Amino acid sequence: MKAILFPGQGSQIVGMGSEFYNNFSSVKNIFLEADDIVNFKLSKIILEGPVNELKLTQNTQPSILLVSYAIFTVLKNEFNFSLKKIKYFAGHSLGEYSALLCANAINFKDALHLLFERGKAMQQAVPVGQGGMLAVLGATVDEINNCISQLKNKSVCEIANDNAEGQIIISGNIQAIEELKNILRENKKKSILLPVSAPFHCSLMNPAALKMKIKIDNTDFKQPDYEIISNVTARPTDNPEDIKNLLVQQIYSKVRWRESILFMNEKKVNDFIEIGPGKVLTSLVKRISPNSNSFSINSIDDIKNLNYES
Repeated sequence: MKAILFPGQGSQIVGMGSEFYNNFSSVKNIFLEADDIVNFKLSKIILEGPVNELKLTQNTQPSILLVSYAIFTVLKNEFNFSLKKIKYFAGHSLGEYSALLCANAINFKDALHLLFERGKAMQQAVPVGQGGMLAVLGATVDEINNCISQLKNKSVCEIANDNAEGQIIISGNIQAIEELKNILRENKKKSILLPVSAPFHCSLMNPAALKMKIKIDNTDFKQPDYEIISNVTARPTDNPEDIKNLLVQQIYSKVRWRESILFMNEKKVNDFIEIGPGKVLTSLVKRISPNSNSFSINSIDDIKNLNYES
């Protein structure tokens, strides 16, 4: 069995999707439609930059969805990609919206609009400079929680992404993040401060969740064609009301990516196809489940090299 994966923030690069844009009129139409939906030249930022504009969270999130959706559309409509053996769709953080869109749970206009608003709400939830995120390498969840328990600064400091064994992201107030970095160093654990504009997936995002709850509740969701693995539960769902509630919770909750891949393995999924910019999720699958097959599709050659009929 197979699963389709969609990337999240951090996979963006100026020029992503340009090969598809230049070769398929359907992709040009999708990009033009996106510009109309957000009422500015999002396509120009994606294709030409500048990089500082693309890195703004409110632009990054809809941009990655747009490129992922465009590639999926080409794969399905131009190359007759077979979905017969697909068991689950899953996406990392904002990638969950891409999964829902490609599984026909939400339409393109609503998905793009929600991610634009989500990006703004998450950026505005914490003043710039007051929050941070830290990548911790070579440590387990238990080891990190033990280090967090030693913090004298009792402000927010939480696991934001459980990406893979030995790759965990922490989010919270910058003072607590800096103190945790020192404690990790004392415990001989390597950590890297991430160049992000806000502390995503922690309780500091509660104000963003409150804003987005209203917008998500007022959006029409349908039962998806495939079960969606939720970041919050690492379990599948296809109930529209559950999906809405989980999308709100996702904003301030840990992304349980490692658990999601392991769950799909348990359900006999051994082939993972990442659709969208970058190869981040493909690399994570290789770390989490070395015996699984993982492929990334972000070029026409990638599609040609994929045995998509099997």
